[in-house]
Amino acid sequence: MEYSHSDEELLTQPIGYWSTTAGNAVVTAIREGLAPFGVTQPQWWIMGQLATGENGRSRDEVLSVLWGYLDVGEALVPEMDTLLDRDLITPDAKGRLHLTAEGDALFQKCASFQRSMRERVHKDITNEEYLTTLKVLQRMIHNVGAKAWHH
Repeated sequence: MEYSHSDEELLTQPIGYWSTTAGNAVVTAIREGLAPFGVTQPQWWIMGQLATGENGRSRDEVLSVLWGYLDVGEALVPEMDTLLDRDLITPDAKGRLHLTAEGDALFQKCASFQRSMRERVHKDITNEEYLTTLKVLQRMIHNVGAKAWHH
């Protein structure tokens, strides 16, 4: 791969620009890839939470985990309502949400896409490089007095 600058020049480049650009590029590719399935990224996140909840999850449980993802916040509520309206998720007698059979089938298709997207994003990147990248980014977040956490 040809890099934008020499190593010496890269050391002077702003992390904010490159981390934001990398994040935006990956998020855009994921959203474009999910669109043919008729699923938004927040809907994918919601379905993912329900796919891992053996006894379902309440709306509040799902929202509390996902609220801070990419600053989506309150937009998660109509995304969840859309999944309910499409009969991809359904509440049980206690109001806990579950994937329907149709929702699970769609989730599995999207999960396959997400696995291929992860392979695409991680192409030619070793596990060690990835681990170092995340640790460096987390230290930078800590260095400016911020906190970040992903489940």
